[in-house]
Amino acid sequence: MTPVGRFAPSPTGRMHLGNVYCALLSYLSVKSQGGKWILRIEDLDPDRSRPEFSNLIEDDLHWLGLYWDEGGTKGGPRGPYFQQRRTDIYAQVYQLLQSDIYPCFCSRADLLAASAPHAADGRAIYAGTCRDLSPQRVAQLQQCRKPAFRLKLNETDICFTDGHYGVQSARLPQDCGDFVVRRADGVFAYNLAVVADDHLMEVSQVVRGVDLLPVTPEQIYLYRRLGWKEPEYFHIPLLVDASGRRLCKRNKDLELGALRSAGIPPQRVLGDLGYWAGLLPERKPASLQDLLERFDWSMVPTGNVVVG
Repeated sequence: MTPVGRFAPSPTGRMHLGNVYCALLSYLSVKSQGGKWILRIEDLDPDRSRPEFSNLIEDDLHWLGLYWDEGGTKGGPRGPYFQQRRTDIYAQVYQLLQSDIYPCFCSRADLLAASAPHAADGRAIYAGTCRDLSPQRVAQLQQCRKPAFRLKLNETDICFTDGHYGVQSARLPQDCGDFVVRRADGVFAYNLAVVADDHLMEVSQVVRGVDLLPVTPEQIYLYRRLGWKEPEYFHIPLLVDASGRRLCKRNKDLELGALRSAGIPPQRVLGDLGYWAGLLPERKPASLQDLLERFDWSMVPTGNVVVG
């Protein structure tokens, strides 16, 4: 079976080198196996997503020579490839989970209260406050606040092997807690959308930042709850500055617009990224074919990569 990978950026700003690092490793991983590469635009959040950034994502990928087989404005047989056009699909998946979904009226302050348990990465774990509300209490609270909707997790252990970081495990709900599948404003949550998308687009390998490793057990739970086969996951280190702060769009860290305006050629960007991925012994310009011939997951570092 032909492997299928994907790059799924959010159009909330111009891509920086951390985003491109993920795109490149995703591309190299699946293409080194003779597979297909999909571009999916994760514009689910209407308040933060902008069409102009979707266009710039495609332009920047073309500039680097990273051409996708399907997705984006190119389209393809598994579209649509923009999440805002897939809400009917998410609604159908949401209905499949209905027996385990319940309304949650907790405010953000409630969730971040000091008494709430926390995961190792600092995330507050939902304490199940609204799990067993009576219908009468739900009706009463709905008069004051629109609820989010959470998925009730069973007492289950999730174990999986990450293709880069090895064996991982989590105890549900103790390590994750019941998570939101639909926000109070009606927008479907990331976990539900990404699982539905990857399944229906037949994605067999997911390459993404190690910052998303903690939510992977939740997504695998959804796959198994829905009777779907989960993809193979490869999480990658983050690019960080000298202080250890990861690159982000908000601060416009090493964003491609500035690099391109400065006249930096794509071969230099690819060479730097290839060096930071452990594929090149020194920082020097490189072609995409150079990196493809050298690609090996065993060469990619596991610790965060300091750039500058």
